[in-house]
Amino acid sequence: MSSRLLTVTFDAHAPARLAQFWAGMLGREIVADGDGVFLPGTDTQLGLRFVPSDAERVAPNRVHLHLTSASDADQQRTVATALGLGAGHLDVGQRPEEGHIVLADPEGNEFCVIEPGNAFLAGCGFLGELSCDGTREVGLFWSEALGWPLVWDQDQETAVQSPHGGTKVAWGGPPVAPKEARNRQRFDLAPVGGDQRAEVDRLVSLGATVLETCGDGTVVLADPDGNEFSVKAN
Repeated sequence: MSSRLLTVTFDAHAPARLAQFWAGMLGREIVADGDGVFLPGTDTQLGLRFVPSDAERVAPNRVHLHLTSASDADQQRTVATALGLGAGHLDVGQRPEEGHIVLADPEGNEFCVIEPGNAFLAGCGFLGELSCDGTREVGLFWSEALGWPLVWDQDQETAVQSPHGGTKVAWGGPPVAPKEARNRQRFDLAPVGGDQRAEVDRLVSLGATVLETCGDGTVVLADPDGNEFSVKAN
């Protein structure tokens, strides 16, 4: 058994506004989803969900998106589209000779528009990567949890990818910044086969920790690095 990665969920002060931004960037439809807003993905491109939260960001996000480019002109078009939708440039210490362009969405979430010719993201699609702060241990955990092959494992850096291809999920290895608060981005999973209890038990056996059970039956866990994620009820 394994879990299916349904979405990457973002806490947002204005979920509808943030969903509109990312729908415009990714060319996706917006779907109402309970108290949140959903941008459905595919077998090869991750879905994104935005939910209301009043919590303020107290540390850099542990997760950010990488968008790919087919050419220099394509990269500039993506940047121009983002700026037109409400993004801004962001200085995170990148050097002038680096080819990627760092931006922030309307709520300050960092994302990168990657330069053309990036071999690591070749064939991954426009939403090429979910780049995460994390240890090698957590990369191995998520490979087992999702049943996704480990497609990179060098120098404590890891990456997994759906068997269908598409968006990679990668962890940059140490040093990993200390976790200061609940993550503002997290994975939402659904158990393949529908047996939530058995899947939670399996994830715990792989190194997860149960944190709480919500009123709707969703179980919230933490991965080996302490990152929250949820397993939906049957």
